[in-house]
Amino acid sequence: MAAVSELIRKEEGGGISFGNHTLGEKSKVEDFDAFGNLYKVKTFSELTKLERDGMFVYESEPGTSVNNFEVNPDGVSFNVCGDKDAMITIGLKEDAEYNVYVDGRDIGKIKTNLGGKLSISVELEGKGEINVKVAE
Repeated sequence: MAAVSELIRKEEGGGISFGNHTLGEKSKVEDFDAFGNLYKVKTFSELTKLERDGMFVYESEPGTSVNNFEVNPDGVSFNVCGDKDAMITIGLKEDAEYNVYVDGRDIGKIKTNLGGKLSISVELEGKGEINVKVAE
């Protein structure tokens, strides 16, 4: 999977792709209209962050490239790649429990905090694209 050269784009299936983990300097796109929402993305090799309508959605340290990020009523799913292992934080429902799957492997149930954030560590170095699915 390649980095998203335009930093954020709509996908035909209703998802979005965003981030470019190969950039040496911070880049951002604001007010990107996709499916009735306004998105803001900041990305470079050290960080990728996504907001929807001014609310936190996704953050990774170091930066990642994300394809087919889809939000559904019970969670999210996306494909992610990066040059290094990453800590990913996703904004979901507050104080809820989710089943988390990384690269097809069930890593168990994780509970969000009072702010609705769920954090996972993913091994990306040398692996190419990894699928992540988070569902209630």
